[in-house]
Amino acid sequence: MSEIQLLPLAKPQPDYREFIQAVTTDYEPRRPRLVEYLMNPPIQKAIMALLDRPWVDINDHPIHEQRGDDTKPAPAGQDRVKAYYDNFIQMWYRLGYDFVRMELAMDFPRYHRPGGDQGRTYSETARGPIQSWEDFEKYPWPTWTDADFFPYEYVAKTMPDGLGLICCHAAGPLEWVDMLMGYEFLCIALYEQPDLVRAVADKVESVVSGYIDRLLQVPRIIAYFQGDDMGFRTGTLIGPDPLRQYILPIHKRYAAKAHAKGIPYFLHSCGQIHDIMPDLINDVKIDAKHSVEDAIDPVQEWKRRYGQKIGILGGVDIDKLTRLSPADLRKYVRQIIDDCAPGGHFALGSGNSIPDYIPVENYLTMLDEALR
Repeated sequence: MSEIQLLPLAKPQPDYREFIQAVTTDYEPRRPRLVEYLMNPPIQKAIMALLDRPWVDINDHPIHEQRGDDTKPAPAGQDRVKAYYDNFIQMWYRLGYDFVRMELAMDFPRYHRPGGDQGRTYSETARGPIQSWEDFEKYPWPTWTDADFFPYEYVAKTMPDGLGLICCHAAGPLEWVDMLMGYEFLCIALYEQPDLVRAVADKVESVVSGYIDRLLQVPRIIAYFQGDDMGFRTGTLIGPDPLRQYILPIHKRYAAKAHAKGIPYFLHSCGQIHDIMPDLINDVKIDAKHSVEDAIDPVQEWKRRYGQKIGILGGVDIDKLTRLSPADLRKYVRQIIDDCAPGGHFALGSGNSIPDYIPVENYLTMLDEALR
C-alpha cells in the first residue's frame, strides 16, 4: 500500500455540516466528501489491523441459519457491544468520513438458505413465511418496543466532535414484503391476492414506523439513509405501478418523518429504477440517491439526469473497485470526481457497498484519491 499516503488519517477533521451541504445543495467543497453504505465485517477487521486496534466480534460465534429456521447467535454482552462500536466509530473517523452510518433491524422471522463460508445466508426467494391469511394472522410480528436502541445511543454520545450519525431501520418496505412472502410468491400474489400484499405492506409499515419514531429521538442524527432494493439490471423488481401502489407511499411517509425532524432522506436502491425516479424525486421527495453500476448507467449519467434536483451518492462501480489495479483505479476515481463534483449535489464512495471480496488496498485507494 505504498501509494496510499494519507490513510489512516492521524488528525481527522470531520464536518458533517459540510457533508450535508455538499450533498443537498450546489456547494462544491474543497475536496469531495465521502459517503458509504455498508462495510462487511472482514473489511472492518482489516481496517482495525490498520489502526492497530484489536478486532472485537460482536457475536461469540458465527450465525448458522437453515431454511425455515431463524436461529441467531447469543446476544453480545454490553461491554462487547461498546468495544465493537468503539472500533466502528474509529473506522469511519480515521478513514475520513463525516459521519458514522448504522442500521439495525427488528427480528422479523423469515426463511433463509445457507450461503457457505463465513456464516452467510441468503433470503429464500421461492416462498416466505406468509403465503395465506392464516399465515398472516399467526406470524409473530415484532414490536419496536422490544428493539434495542443502545448501540445508536452509545455511538451518538461517544463519537468525536464533527461526526454525525446516519442511520435507518435495516431493509426497506419492498425488501421486507419480499422476504416475508418470498419474491416468487409475491409476484403471483400481486395478481391473485393483492389484498394480502396490501395487508403485509401495511403491517410492515406500522411496525417499522414506531421504530423510526423512536430512532429519530437519538441525538446527533444528520440524515436518514434508507435501503430498499427495488431494481435489477434492466428494470424494477416488480412493476412500477405496484411500487407506486404499495411501496412508494411508505417511503413518502418515512421521508416526511425525516423532514419533520429537519434532516434529509437518502435512498439506497440497486438496479435500473429510472421509471420511478420522477416519483421518488417529486412525490416521495428523496434528497439523495445511492447505488449505481456502470453496466446500467455510470454515475456521470445519474448526475446529468438528476443532479440538479437531488444528491448523487457513491458512483465507484463495484466491479471496477474490485478488479482494477490501484493505479488504474485512481484514474477512474479521479475522472468521477472531475465529472461529478462540479455543481455540488455529490459525495464520493462505492456504487453499492464494501463487500469482503473488494481488495482492502483498492478500497483505501478510492478514499486516498478523494482525500488528495
